[in-house]
Amino acid sequence: MGFFNNSNQSHKNTKSDSTTTIITAGTKITGNINLSCNLYIDGYFEGNINSEQEINIGKKGKIKGEITALRVIVQGLAEGSINATRVDIKPDGKVTGSIESEEFVIEAKGIFEGNSLVKTSLSEKLKDKKEDFIEKEDIQ
Repeated sequence: MGFFNNSNQSHKNTKSDSTTTIITAGTKITGNINLSCNLYIDGYFEGNINSEQEINIGKKGKIKGEITALRVIVQGLAEGSINATRVDIKPDGKVTGSIESEEFVIEAKGIFEGNSLVKTSLSEKLKDKKEDFIEKEDIQ
């Protein structure tokens, strides 16, 4: 897991062929959203967002609430909790709250205020359990 990254490269595993829902600047939405596609926000959203894909908070975007997605990219402001496989805080992006992810990257000039929890994938958990089991057997 990387905490700080000064690279400008994007994560290569993002699906770029899926549909993207856009909330433009000047739009204010309150409620809950469930998506099977990408979401790009440059407006204001308050509530819970669940996406099977990527959520990208643009430079003018602000989200207040709970976010659950495959990947979350923050260029604007996110307040609340984020649960994703990967979270990227870009330059001038800010997250206040909690983050639970397998990969967490804060680029130069990105801001994070809160708590983070590293999730491990199932294969890593199984590998760790196997190593613990082998070590315990060797001791006896």
